[in-house]
Amino acid sequence: QLQLAESGGGLVRPGGSLTLSCAASGFTFENWALGWFRQAPGKEREWVSCISSSGIETNYAHFVKGRFTISRDNAKKRIDLQMDNLEPEDTALYYCTAREVPPRDRNACPQPRAQYTHWGQGTLVSVSA
Repeated sequence: QLQLAESGGGLVRPGGSLTLSCAASGFTFENWALGWFRQAPGKEREWVSCISSSGIETNYAHFVKGRFTISRDNAKKRIDLQMDNLEPEDTALYYCTAREVPPRDRNACPQPRAQYTHWGQGTLVSVSA
């Protein structure tokens, strides 16, 4: 059974850092592109970042570019999201998500929510003084 489990959320002051992790199980990790979405209270779920199954291609939403870094470790079946210089606007429930891709799309970095097929339960990030 495919599972995604996020961890690493918490309360942090503005300007601080957190690293979110997503541990995967139940599927051939190397064949899947993964991403992070977030949902703030009263707002739509929005795409944050993605990483291709090859690990070569990464992409970021404009509002986190330069502050967040996504990475993957195929041996550990895990992706991380390093979040630096956090702002109160980053407060949200952060979700890990995955999509299986064929070999020809190993450098694809999906962004639309509809392209992802599996989701974790989320981890809460709160940025406040």
